[in-house]
Amino acid sequence: MTTRTDAPTRREQILKEAARLFAERGFHGVGVDEIGAAVGISGPGLYRHFPGKDAMLAELLVGISGQLLTGAKRRLAEAEGVTSPEVLLDSLIEGHIDFALDDRPLITLHDRELDRLRDTDRKLVRQLQRQYVELWVEVVREVYPELAEPSARSAVHSVFGLLNSTPHLGRPGSLPGRGATAELLHRMARGALGAAASGE
Repeated sequence: MTTRTDAPTRREQILKEAARLFAERGFHGVGVDEIGAAVGISGPGLYRHFPGKDAMLAELLVGISGQLLTGAKRRLAEAEGVTSPEVLLDSLIEGHIDFALDDRPLITLHDRELDRLRDTDRKLVRQLQRQYVELWVEVVREVYPELAEPSARSAVHSVFGLLNSTPHLGRPGSLPGRGATAELLHRMARGALGAAASGE
C-alpha cells in the first residue's frame, strides 16, 4: 500500500510484479527469470536487488504489515485531539479499504504463502498485525463502549476478513467502480461493528 506519486524504484517494480506472479501461480510456480522478464531485466539481474525469491516474499509480507500499522498510526496522530472517535474509525476503515482494493495480490499471497516465511519473519508479521489490531480495538471501543475488549477484538478480526475478501469478489470488470465498491465495503464494515455492539 502506498500513497507515493513519484515513479516507483526498480526494487518496488520487482516486488509489485513478484506479488502479482506469486498470487497468480503460487510461490513455487514462478521462477526468477519470469519475475525479471516482467520488469525488463534478466533473472540473474534480480540478485543485485534481492538474494532470492524468499527475500522478496519476506519483504512483501513484512512490508505490507508494517505499512498498514504505520498508516493507521499516522491517521490517528493526524486527528489526535481534534476528531471524534467516529471519524477516527471511519479513517481506519478507509485506510484498510485502500489496501484491500489496491493490493489484492498481497492478500492472496498472505493467505497462501505466510507459512513459507522463516520463523523470524513470520513472527515479525504476526507482531505487526497484533499491534495493528490493537489500534483498531482501542478506537472501536471508544465508538462502541458497550463492547467488551474480547468482543471488540473478535469484531475487528471479522471486519478484516470481510474487507480482505476483495480477491474473491470476482474479476475486476465484473465489480462496480472503485468508489462504489469502497462505499459498499465501508457500509458493511460499520454495519458489522454496529451489529457486534448491539449484541452485547
